[in-house]
Order: sequence, then C-alpha cells, then structure tokens
Amino acid sequence: MCIHLALLFITLMAAPECTSLPTKSDSIRNNIHNILNIAQITLVHIQKLRNKEPPQIEVSTPPIDGLTGISLYLEHLDHELQSPFTDLLSQIQVDVSSLDKRVRSLALMMDCPIQGKPSVEPRETLFPDSQHYVTLAKVQHYLQNLPTNKDKLGVC
Repeated sequence: MCIHLALLFITLMAAPECTSLPTKSDSIRNNIHNILNIAQITLVHIQKLRNKEPPQIEVSTPPIDGLTGISLYLEHLDHELQSPFTDLLSQIQVDVSSLDKRVRSLALMMDCPIQGKPSVEPRETLFPDSQHYVTLAKVQHYLQNLPTNKDKLGVC
C-alpha cells in the first residue's frame, strides 16, 4: 500500500510540470507565428497564379496598424475574392478567410474591439477578370508587408 501511495504522490507532483497548459503569452506567440505562416503560404499560392497572369499591377493598401485594422482589411479582401465568375482564386480566398479568422481569434484573446462580420453579397463588376488581378495584387502587397510589421500583431 505504501508503494501505491508513493507512486501516486510522485505522479501528482510531476504531472503539473509535464502537462501544464500554455500561458496566454505562449498562446499569443503561437497565434502570431501561425498568422505569419498562413500569410507566407498564401503568398506562395499567389506566386503560382502570377505565372499565368499579366505583369505586376501597382496598388496601395492601408497601413498595418493593429489587429482591428488588419481584420477589417482582410475581411474586405475576403469579400473581394468571392466571385461567381471564377474558381481561379478560390484557394486564395480560403487562405485569406482563414487568416482573418486567426487574426480575429488573436484579437479576442487580447480583448481587442472586433466588429462582427456583416453579411455582404459578392458584387458584380463590369470587368471581373481585371478586378481579380487588382484584388490579387492587393492581397499580395498587404501580406508581403505583414512579416515586417509583425509587431503590430501584438497590439489592438
């Protein structure tokens, strides 16, 4: 019986060190790392499409100023990527949507103010192919700037 009690005591004393939950700062760091990984994967997907597209298009995107702004712009890009005309950009749209969800999750973890997603119908444009090229250029430009501004992923 003493051996069983000794083993139970050792197990209970060692267990917290072996199975401790990650701290909030560990979770934040892991989320930021995952966000940057998704951004890099999306850039690879864009590069694969760029081999089939016309030359570079100059675009401007809003500055990366914190989780709230990042989430709003990713949501905007997500809506622009949704189109009934082509499935060409579907993987990029899924990537951006996933990235937006990660950013929203991180913002909620850090108690940042995040607006609910409004339901928006995909809009029709006169030149959908041209619009897709412009949207793809916006996504690429924005995500290329994300790693250099990764410190902004830690602020609201």
